Amino acid sequence: MKSVQVNEVPENAQLIDVREPDEFSEVHAKNAVNLPLSNFAALSEEIDYEQPIYVICKSGGRSAEASQFLEAVRGTEAINVEGGTQAWVNAGLPTE
Repeated sequence: MKSVQVNEVPENAQLIDVREPDEFSEVHAKNAVNLPLSNFAALSEEIDYEQPIYVICKSGGRSAEASQFLEAVRGTEAINVEGGTQAWVNAGLPTE
């Protein structure tokens, strides 16, 4: 599984946030799409598999799990965002 630091995520990347909706509504990376890990298998149909997939959560654990799912079940590479939303916020990157 490939991983990147928050500052390595391209500005207009497809960024999938796998936290639960209440966590997502508090703060999330700008332009991130919320597909909670608790229902990720079904929601993964909403992902555009024609472009790189960056996956983020709170600190990196759930996004790693979702990335492994995408690689094992969907056969596609997913990129885990190390440090998650906490690192994103701490780096001063755009949030909503």
